[in-house]
Amino acid sequence: MATSSACIWDGSGVCLYSKILEENGFCWPAISGARIRLDHAQLMALLAGLDWKKIRPTKVRRPLSTG
Repeated sequence: MATSSACIWDGSGVCLYSKILEENGFCWPAISGARIRLDHAQLMALLAGLDWKKIRPTKVRRPLSTG
């Protein structure tokens, strides 16, 4: 059983996440002094026990016209 807790700043406030995985573990990066920035999809993948490094942000193009 793997347990994780994280305190996350989302730009408007601080969120506290706590998660327990009963079958698998979390996919953590190697230990270093660097910070890691996750977007919402990567955070949700991490908390679900998935490999969050495989989640890539999708670029959304601006519409050329409105109307």
